[in-house]
Formats: sequence, structure tokens, C-alpha cells
Amino acid sequence: MILDGKRILVTGGTGSMGRVLVRRLLSGELGRPRKVVVFSRDEAKQNDMRLDYLSRKAGTDEIIYRTAKSVLEFRIGDVRDYGDVCAAVRDADLVANAAALKQVPTCEYFPEQAVRTNCDGPANIVRAIRDHGYPVETVVGISTDKACKPVNVMGMTKAIQERIFTSANLALPKTRFICVRYGNVLASRGSVVPLFLQQIRSGGPVTITLPEMTRFLLTIDEAVDTVFAALREARPGEIYIPNLPSATVLDLARALIGKRKIVVKNLGVRPGEKVHEILVSEEECQRTVARGRRFYAILPMLPDLRRGAARPALDEEFSSADRVIGLEATARLLRKNLLMPDQAGSGEVPR
Repeated sequence: MILDGKRILVTGGTGSMGRVLVRRLLSGELGRPRKVVVFSRDEAKQNDMRLDYLSRKAGTDEIIYRTAKSVLEFRIGDVRDYGDVCAAVRDADLVANAAALKQVPTCEYFPEQAVRTNCDGPANIVRAIRDHGYPVETVVGISTDKACKPVNVMGMTKAIQERIFTSANLALPKTRFICVRYGNVLASRGSVVPLFLQQIRSGGPVTITLPEMTRFLLTIDEAVDTVFAALREARPGEIYIPNLPSATVLDLARALIGKRKIVVKNLGVRPGEKVHEILVSEEECQRTVARGRRFYAILPMLPDLRRGAARPALDEEFSSADRVIGLEATARLLRKNLLMPDQAGSGEVPR
């Protein structure tokens, strides 16, 4: 088991994805870690997370919560601060960088803040390992489909994170730097599904951007699956991509509304948004290979990191416009992955 006895640092560990990643790490499915450190700057979220683990009773998650008491550690700090990063990274075997500013409009209005977190943060991790010779085995950066052919600040800064980690493999060959890139995580904090549910509970209207806008969809556990697959299999400089379906934002809204008499209102495209997202560009598809049925790996652009020739798995870019599953399939996906009732007849909204 690859994580047996490892010391793992999760930056941004109190976020939606970070919390599930920590829980899965504690479950032992990749081995029993020696230590899991949650590193973030929000003391309130850390306290809530700590209390959640301490207050759980024995049951289906008994192993996780028993393990948490002896293995889980919380550390206040900011990836923007080099000293904070050094103090956290020096004891880690594995670093998962989930710290990010990820709201597209926010990053458009405050681009310098996005740069500090999404670019300077990863650079601080690399610099800490380089300057002090910390024996970190693997660093995995959490990226986004918006980093592919980016048109907004959030995507641009995440694309730079990918490049920072890819190039670090040349300067620090004893550490493996890899990334994962995926689409919209269902029900994550700040995503469209919780917004729609809140609007439905309030009686509407449900506000969408453009009816034809499409987005890749995956659950938080599928996002963590991608991280785990990369940890097991990715070679230095590779970016792991899950093979995902997509849906229109209109179908997402209609699936959640069901038979309720709620109006859908079009607001238009927000600052920095794309109509369709791309997980693999037409340039990248020439160096994208299949890793089983569920994942693709984009081989590094730098020839110094590539190992021989590879047969491309894609003939064209991997766009959300080409993977649309329709209203009924969207509703089934939501019911299955959000533990929702059959809203078409129940009139209920999950809380």
C-alpha cells in the first residue's frame, strides 16, 4: 500500500474537496498514513472539521474516526507565506495542493489575489523543497478544466500552477510532481448545484447563465479517485484527467426543479466564463494517452520528461460540448450521486 507510514500534507484541507480527500486518506484504502496534516488559514473551518471528527460515534466510519484521533493534525498557515509553507512541507512525504481561489468572477475582480494563492502558493512549495532539500516524494497539484485554453484569471493561474509543478521535475528529480485536472464537482462549496437548491427552496427563480452552456460533472469522490489514480500511476510531469460526462446548465436546473412550478431565468455569461469547457485541448490530445477506461494522462510538454513515443488516445479536443448526456441522464446522475429522492414526483428538495 503506497501510503503506509507516510506523512501527508493537504493544503486547503478544509475545502469541499480537501475534506473528502482527508477522509479517504484516513480510511486506509491506499495504506495507513503515519500523519495527515490539514493546512489552511481558516481557523473556524479547521475547528468545525476537528469537532466533526471528535464528535462522531462508532459505526460505519469507526476506523476513520478512530484513526483520526491519532493521525490527524491541523496547522494554521497560508500557502502564500513561504515561511508557513516551509514549516509544513519539511515533515511531509506527500503534498496535495488543494489550496486555491476558485470562484471565476472573484478572480476576475481580484486577479492579484488569485495569482498569490494559485501561482505563488505552488511556487512556494517547490521553493521550500529546493531550498532546504526536504525529502518530499510526491507533490500533486489540483487543477481544473478552466486551465485548458484559459480565458479567465482562475484558469490562467491554474494553468501556471500546472507548469510550475511540471518544470519542477527537472530541478528536483528526487520529487515527483504531478497534477490532476477535472470539471465541476457536484455539490462542492460555491458550485452551481447548491446555488440551484437554495433558489428552489426559496421558491425561485433559478438563475442560469446560458441554456446551452455545458459543464463536465463529477462527484467529490470521483475527484478524489482521480487524485488516487495519479498517486498510484502518474509519472513525473503528467496530468491525470477523468473520463467524464457533461450536461447543460439548463438540464441541471430542470433536473433539480422536477415538476415544481419554478421559473428559470437567464442572466447571461458571467465575467470570465466559457460557454463550453475543455479538459484536453487539440494541442494536448496529441500527447494524451489512456490509463484504463476511467482516466487519461496528458504527457508533459517538456521533452526532457517524456519516455518514448505514445499512441494518442484522442483524435480531437475533449470538450463538454461533445459529451452532453441529456435531461433524463442528468437527473439519474444527480439522484445517484447526491442521494436525492425522485424529485419528479416527490416535490422534495434535499437539504
